[in-house]
Amino acid sequence: MENIFPLICVFLITFFSIFFGKPVAIKLGLVDVPCERKKHFGSIPLVGGISIFIGVFLGMALFTSYIPNMNLYLIAAAFIVLIGVLDDFYDLPVKPRIAAQILVASIMIFGAELQLDNLGNAFGFGDVKLSGLGVFITIIAVLGAINAFNMVDGIDGLVGMLSIVTFSALAFLLNTTSSDWLLLPLFFIVSTLSFLVFNLQWPSSRYKKVFMGDAGSMLIGFSVVWLLVVGSQSETQAFRPVTALWLVAVPLMDMAAIMVRRVRKGQSPFNPDRDHLHHIFLRAGFSSSQTLIVISFISILFTVLGIGLETFSCPEWLSLLLFLLVFTVYSYAINHIWRLLKLFRKLVK
Repeated sequence: MENIFPLICVFLITFFSIFFGKPVAIKLGLVDVPCERKKHFGSIPLVGGISIFIGVFLGMALFTSYIPNMNLYLIAAAFIVLIGVLDDFYDLPVKPRIAAQILVASIMIFGAELQLDNLGNAFGFGDVKLSGLGVFITIIAVLGAINAFNMVDGIDGLVGMLSIVTFSALAFLLNTTSSDWLLLPLFFIVSTLSFLVFNLQWPSSRYKKVFMGDAGSMLIGFSVVWLLVVGSQSETQAFRPVTALWLVAVPLMDMAAIMVRRVRKGQSPFNPDRDHLHHIFLRAGFSSSQTLIVISFISILFTVLGIGLETFSCPEWLSLLLFLLVFTVYSYAINHIWRLLKLFRKLVK
């Protein structure tokens, strides 16, 4: 019961932050308005991300003892939430957002001294030491994680469910080494569940809908990459670096595939569109709920596979090869989705 109490508190803190934050957000104009790219009804308060941060922040402050670099994490997380709120208000251009993300990556690298130094035996020729490239690769990883979760936030509940899958895997793996950071993914899980009560209006529609906003999706992406580096690079390593790819497989593959498609079309890789995986499911005739369930299930499969490969000490080069194979199949399927769906319908008939 003693271990459950902090989780209940974080859930309730997030819940009441959303409940009392909704009218404030509406009054301030912090709402998501429907447009050509955003298909929903009415102006929806964007308080989910802020409330998740409040729940996690107070949980870490109240229920954890000394954790190295925790204050730096909270400062960087608060800054990325601030940038997200400004983006929700003013729809910031790409360059200021990227600059802010590089800044939080710098806090992580130069302040907390957390960076990718060793990619493990990913190619079968011994450990890959990054040396001077570590800073650059870590910045790319931070930008990738933040934008991957940001881009996948397109239908109700999706970024929340995908983050719960990832944080659950991180909690499981970090628990094997008694990591000081174990409570952080647990707090994110319960805080996100509290948000989903409103976002999915479950178990009752009397909970008025709210969205996470860029503040929430960017906070989640940054927190995930922070924990991935902690878990894969610390002296008490919880998992090998290649396993991290499996824990964020769906958002990572979706972001990479869509960026490649945009570049091929001569567009900016950061241009918003409606060609993400969830959009394709919706255009194929799936409902929003069905799309959420299917993509969440795919994410769970990838994550369980990654944990299995880690648990049974599968060679790192083989784990990477399997991931690249899955990504290749995924990219081919996405690029030929309508042909595959047409073939599927013929087979069904």
